[in-house]
Amino acid sequence: ILGMWLGENESAAFWQGVLTDLKVRGVEDILITLTDNLNGFTQAITNIFPQANTQICVVHQIRNSARYVVWKDKKEFTSDMKLIYNATNREMAAHELDRFAEKWNQKYPYAIQSWRNNWDELTVFFDFPIEIRKIIYTTNLIENLNGKVRKYTKNKMVFPTDDALKKSVYLSLMQISKKWTQPIHNWGIILNQFLTIFEKRVQL
Repeated sequence: ILGMWLGENESAAFWQGVLTDLKVRGVEDILITLTDNLNGFTQAITNIFPQANTQICVVHQIRNSARYVVWKDKKEFTSDMKLIYNATNREMAAHELDRFAEKWNQKYPYAIQSWRNNWDELTVFFDFPIEIRKIIYTTNLIENLNGKVRKYTKNKMVFPTDDALKKSVYLSLMQISKKWTQPIHNWGIILNQFLTIFEKRVQL
């Protein structure tokens, strides 16, 4: 966790400020970013860290696509959609998207258009080995942390000052981090893959 920032909304200007602050504090480069496709977030990242690979959370895309699907179609719809993001490569994923569109576009055109509009950033994870793919296609890890913070702060809906809010979140993070364990991912393999893929940008 690199910092906490307060903002009235998650606008492009807000995220630009966050990323600028990180850069000023010493973050020289970001290899891969993962966002939930908030308006202006990706553009803010590329403005400050132009070499970053910007992946949109696939799980958020799935939820957004299925939001307006009627109940009787949802199981079949999500099963067909799974073939897109579980494909072995980007080309196969594009083929599955075409098949998905052929079947569902007349009934749910918004879902198809959403995939097509965000395709380049939804499929960045296909550029990486399977070990890296597993940790960059969803923001669930971050969402889980946010949920735990809310458990500590939900009983107090009003804070007298911004510092009081920050202190409450900080103390909750200290409690949460005590329960963190060794990651399940094989970071030795992943680090070696990063060293190969980003040879000129990663230094040990």
